[in-house]
Amino acid sequence: MTKQDSNKKITGKVYDYKLFKRLMNYAKVYKLQFVISVISVVLLALFAAIRPILLRQIVDDYITNKNAEQLLVFVIIMLAVLFCEVIFQFLFIYFANWLGQNIIKDIRSQLFRHLLHFKMQYFNKSSVGKLVTRVVSDIETIASVFGQGLFMIISDLLKMLVIAMVMIWMNWHLALIVFSILPILIFATKVFQKAMKSAFQEVRTQVANLNGFVQERITGMRIIQLFTREKIEYEKFKSINEEHKKAWIRTVWYNSIFFPIAEILPSIAIGLVVWYGGLNAATNSSITAGEIISFIMMNNMLFRPLRQIADKFNTLQMGMVAAERVFKIIDANEKEIDNGDITINSFKGDVSFKDVRFGYIPGEEVIKGISFEVKSGETVAIVGATGAGKSTIINLLNRFYNIEKGKISIDNVDICDYKLHELRDQIAVVLQDVFLFSDTIYNNITLKDERISLEEVKTAAKEIGIHDFIMTLPNDYNYNVKERGVMLSVGQRQLIAFLRASVSNPSILILDEATSSIDSHSEKLIQDATEKITHNRTSIIIAHRLATIQKADKIIVMEDGKIVEQGNHIQLLAKKGYYSRLYNIQFTQKKAS
Repeated sequence: MTKQDSNKKITGKVYDYKLFKRLMNYAKVYKLQFVISVISVVLLALFAAIRPILLRQIVDDYITNKNAEQLLVFVIIMLAVLFCEVIFQFLFIYFANWLGQNIIKDIRSQLFRHLLHFKMQYFNKSSVGKLVTRVVSDIETIASVFGQGLFMIISDLLKMLVIAMVMIWMNWHLALIVFSILPILIFATKVFQKAMKSAFQEVRTQVANLNGFVQERITGMRIIQLFTREKIEYEKFKSINEEHKKAWIRTVWYNSIFFPIAEILPSIAIGLVVWYGGLNAATNSSITAGEIISFIMMNNMLFRPLRQIADKFNTLQMGMVAAERVFKIIDANEKEIDNGDITINSFKGDVSFKDVRFGYIPGEEVIKGISFEVKSGETVAIVGATGAGKSTIINLLNRFYNIEKGKISIDNVDICDYKLHELRDQIAVVLQDVFLFSDTIYNNITLKDERISLEEVKTAAKEIGIHDFIMTLPNDYNYNVKERGVMLSVGQRQLIAFLRASVSNPSILILDEATSSIDSHSEKLIQDATEKITHNRTSIIIAHRLATIQKADKIIVMEDGKIVEQGNHIQLLAKKGYYSRLYNIQFTQKKAS
């Protein structure tokens, strides 16, 4: 989420009908479980009201009159009512929570499926930690809307309504005494709910900030330790952790004010009922002992749900806040545009850039009107200083970003006319910073593509010269490289990535700084393999080491987003220009070393 989103001004609305309705739409596919939950809620309210009525009957008619036989009958009836309450309480708790878990499963699946098709630019500007918070903890919080929030509130409201009706029916004088306390508690509850809405917005923001900070620092722990930034990062963490604590303390403060008030008011109501009812019972028979005892029982049944509603409303509010954040991502108009309708099994491999212009930030061009062609089967190298725009060309060819002007074609067809999935399926890229999943070597190579067999992987590995190394590992091709491939060296990870590209049998192969971070032995292996798999295949190589591209059919030299030279190695050296100077610098450095 952007900073602007996370700092969005709180509207003060305690209840968002549109958001609530949207959540409820997910329950439509679970109608049976929803109906069972609702029926259980209604019956629980009715059974709760029966108990004080039975209690009054027992006290006034059978205990006072010492009728043991009828007393036993009514005690058995009350036990039966309690047993039914237990059964429906079980059904309510189970199905309400079952419903919540299935709904968040559906929302989480929708959100992750949505994220998979977002533009790369979205991830560039979004915190990974905050996105993880949305997908994991925020969605888990939504489950409480159903399990601990919505149905609990409905249940409590129904109980209060039924109990209030029974009070009026039983003795309206005592009912008025109890009801006189209700407006104070309702007002306090309303103020409390509004305050907690604001507090929980801040809590979710601080949780996301904390998650984002911790995720980034754990991922970059090597840099922190290499540059001895431990103290500085710890101080930053303390500051963020302090803000996180303050956000929660704010909720604790509101709770510590509200709940003592919510506890004392029912006690005052009980005192008034006992005082008024006791005086009345002592002077005349208009109020019985059974009614007083029943009202004490009903007083708790009326006020306790109201106190719980405030607590459950907190849970509901947290769920609604989380839902708002999750739906903001689902509603984000960041999906990659794929209007292409051309399907292909493979490319011939002709690539053309014509007057292409592009900038990651509007008004700041990174690629400034470049034009070049790569013929089918050619190996073309792109060189230049850092920031010249080399890697951007690869991003544009894969349609990670859409160009502002010009045209990019493959086989004389605009790349926007191809189906996006099939376009990328025919282009294999080996990056300098290799990303491996916490999985087996085999799955990291095939990315679980069932079309690629283990035998094909082994054959390709033997051609590259990596097979013997893999066989020395425990479980060989089933060896788990752990998160980001930490169990392998940089060179080994690079070779795995190269093998991944090789077995996908692409029409176009791209090596983006693929040999810049590996040792000479691994580089030699990749150079040998490159000659084999680039034969009769369009290949684009971005490199810092000019020694690796001398055999390229064409070398494109870039500077400040423009092409300044083109030609093969011999031709560019003869020009005595940018390439020649760069080559001489590297050759001198190599000689000196």
